[in-house]
Amino acid sequence: MSPTDVFSLANMTAMPMWILMIFLPKWKGTRFLMDYKVIPIVLALVYAFYIFTAIQIGGGMDFGSLSSVMALFTEENAVLAGWVHYLAFDLLVGMWMLNQNKELKIHQLLMAPCLFGTFMLGPVGFLAFMIIKTIKQNQK
Repeated sequence: MSPTDVFSLANMTAMPMWILMIFLPKWKGTRFLMDYKVIPIVLALVYAFYIFTAIQIGGGMDFGSLSSVMALFTEENAVLAGWVHYLAFDLLVGMWMLNQNKELKIHQLLMAPCLFGTFMLGPVGFLAFMIIKTIKQNQK
């Protein structure tokens, strides 16, 4: 399977989880996938394979400077690994947010944009959630 195919497959694996988390966060199937971190584990396995492949092809990973990191992203397997890294960790953040919301009880109409923001812009969605969480906790 080519890296392009794996890229598409990884995206198609993450997307349904986000749809479930945004629209059916309390459904038994969603909870199962969240509780056992099924999709992030699958993505972590893909990440591990491609990051080790990138290391074998391109040597060690140098994160010591911006130019070194930019050089890493010239290798297809490293870029794919980086993208899968984003997919997995953004999903984990979204899952954490929903788990936090079990206690907070933020309305789903406020949670949905936070989750969508995390899916599309990572830290921006997380920041929105943290702002809402802080406001909610200060109202008690």
